Amino acid sequence: MGIMEYRATAQSAVDGSERRRRAAEITRRLRVTHAVGPWQPSGTPLEELVQTILSQHTSDVNSARAYAELRQRFPTWEEVVAAPVDEVADAIRSGGLARQKAPRIQAALEAALNSGENPPLASLFTLPLPEAKRRLTSLPGIGPKTAACVLLFACGRPALPVDTHVYRVSRRVGLIDPGVSEAAAHDRLEPLLSPEDVYPFHVGLIRHGRRVCKATRPRCDECCIRDLCDYCQAGCHDTRQDAAAGT
Repeated sequence: MGIMEYRATAQSAVDGSERRRRAAEITRRLRVTHAVGPWQPSGTPLEELVQTILSQHTSDVNSARAYAELRQRFPTWEEVVAAPVDEVADAIRSGGLARQKAPRIQAALEAALNSGENPPLASLFTLPLPEAKRRLTSLPGIGPKTAACVLLFACGRPALPVDTHVYRVSRRVGLIDPGVSEAAAHDRLEPLLSPEDVYPFHVGLIRHGRRVCKATRPRCDECCIRDLCDYCQAGCHDTRQDAAAGT
């Protein structure tokens, strides 16, 4: 079966209960295969907010270096907001796209610091999850993925961030249809998971996408979930088809 036939097959609806069952089994296997550790939220939403912005379109090593340099030059968030944007950009240069990220960081921090909450963003821990998401996405430049990262990694809330790996693997295994956008995938995938599975699902799919279910050369023979994967079962792991389709 070719890539177009795979896509047509994947478009057929899988009922919600089957997708939930599949999501739970995928989470269980990936947790073991990729040694996903316990969920340990940091409790620091402002730090996670800045780290998530810095992590976009760069490696973990580069974003960590940029964050460390930012904190060294500007020990408080108020100092980051008050600094000239060029100085903030210079501090985070190792993270890439510094001229785009610096004003986003300043704008989001300023809005959070001036929200009247003490400490800033404290309401994220107690608001109902949909309201907590809206609270974060009301900050300038903050979309659903960044909001979910803050809630999951800082606040211990079961919000699912969907990055390129989570999106690609979820499509291939049939948890979402190919026509669903990456932004819309947050609301499609999260209800399929029990709250305690959100963290291992997210981490497991990222590690699986990086190590096994690669974009153009998926290692299907090494995959622990290939029997649950529509993409693999349809025979679409031919690398020539992947390259041609840009998946």
